[in-house]
Amino acid sequence: MNHANPVKRTGMIGLGAMGIQFARHMLRKEFDVVGYDVDADAVRRAKNDGIRHRSSPAEIGKHAEVVVVMVATDRQVDDVIEGSGLLGTLAPGSVICIASSVTPETCRRLAALAAVKDIGVLDTPVVLGQEAADNGTCTVYVGGEERWFSRALPVLQSFGRDVIRLGDVGSGQIAKMINNMLLWATMVANFESLTLAKKLGMDIPQLVAALNRGSGANWSLSRWGKSTGKWAEKDMDTALELAQAAKVAVPLGGLVDQLVKAINQEKMRALLS
Repeated sequence: MNHANPVKRTGMIGLGAMGIQFARHMLRKEFDVVGYDVDADAVRRAKNDGIRHRSSPAEIGKHAEVVVVMVATDRQVDDVIEGSGLLGTLAPGSVICIASSVTPETCRRLAALAAVKDIGVLDTPVVLGQEAADNGTCTVYVGGEERWFSRALPVLQSFGRDVIRLGDVGSGQIAKMINNMLLWATMVANFESLTLAKKLGMDIPQLVAALNRGSGANWSLSRWGKSTGKWAEKDMDTALELAQAAKVAVPLGGLVDQLVKAINQEKMRALLS
């Protein structure tokens, strides 16, 4: 494959709430997109948007020059890339972008396997949530070699307003993990503070609007009642495991981990009622 040629053919593995939007944005940017998902409803929605379906990750590999993977867990990333044959069918010079939130080690191990075949692996997790995915305005944190980054960049820019390379493979996952440690800490602080404010008789929507004009403003507060916090527990567990392996004390992170397990989205939304 001639690396100088611009990428035209892309694949999207994982057509859930985020992945379907990535595929739609690629299609709007006139990439030739094929998709794969195990869920029949997700496949139907994608087909309705003009995204052609393939029967397996291996079939995606036969078509695509850049493949974006957005599945839920490390095991699913392994199954898609190694177990299901994607690596066996991609042409040399192709790039796999792991948009899933997984461990840096998973990305590094798969990158080493792919390098033998002259296939690039980037970790490309995204932040700013579902609304940004819907609008194509995600921030994408990228880890991996510059040559693979340059090749995949136009694809990542189809759904990322800011696409930032931070270093070697794994750097993107670390950046998202640190971002989310800060996010969950502010979310817990917001919940605790607004709970007190409501008990003291404040109108919470009015107060939130006022606070967003003050020095306590933060992204979580600006979206209070909208952000789901869906993956908070998973992300905090990963952060604490990596901190333990690195022998770095993160006592605030440990407390936030306990608190996010006790606070669910229903409790957050109840503050607005």
